[in-house]
Amino acid sequence: MAAAHGHHEDSPDDVGGEGSPSVFRQAVAGLQGVLLRPEIELDATPPPQRLAPFSYALEAAVVVDDEELADGRLILLHDPAGHDAWGGTFRLVTLVHADLEEEMAADPLLPEVCWSWLTGALEARRVPYAAPSGTVTRAGSHYFGGLRERPPSTQIEIRASWSPIEPGGQGAGAVPDTAAHLSAWCDLLCQIAGLPPGGAPEAGIVTLPQRRGPQSR
Repeated sequence: MAAAHGHHEDSPDDVGGEGSPSVFRQAVAGLQGVLLRPEIELDATPPPQRLAPFSYALEAAVVVDDEELADGRLILLHDPAGHDAWGGTFRLVTLVHADLEEEMAADPLLPEVCWSWLTGALEARRVPYAAPSGTVTRAGSHYFGGLRERPPSTQIEIRASWSPIEPGGQGAGAVPDTAAHLSAWCDLLCQIAGLPPGGAPEAGIVTLPQRRGPQSR
């Protein structure tokens, strides 16, 4: 197993400056030092500035034999005043995508299956969450002219957000188990990359059929 790296050696007190709330620093600390599958490369990245008063972002790629199979971004948002749409003070936002075999785009159940990978990963890790929302997009590309030798490609993309909930509720001072949410998100990345499940066998997660060859880094 490999540990999350990049900027994770920073102290949580350095996140968001001296004015960042303690609960936010604790939530960020939960994202640091998590043990991951060796295929996952994870780093801190500059977060968006206008989605919430406090935010922290990670970017990750699933890499096998120096080939990138999938990548994504996970953003932790915190608004001390709370947000009606979130149902609390924390929100997780993600974007993940990977290239698939072209014929998979014809499967009418593909979007539903991909969405179930996200909810299934969270449920398999037994982390409470609320208000999930998002989109699953599949897009095909055909190449012409100087690129005509490339085979057609199909990309699947999941954009989603959900509210992480502390088992005791999202009251003032509650800190969600962000480490578990990060682990579930990494499970999703491996799922969309086509890797065999590495978690509990009782999760019942559907594995991805034949996918496109990996992308050279």
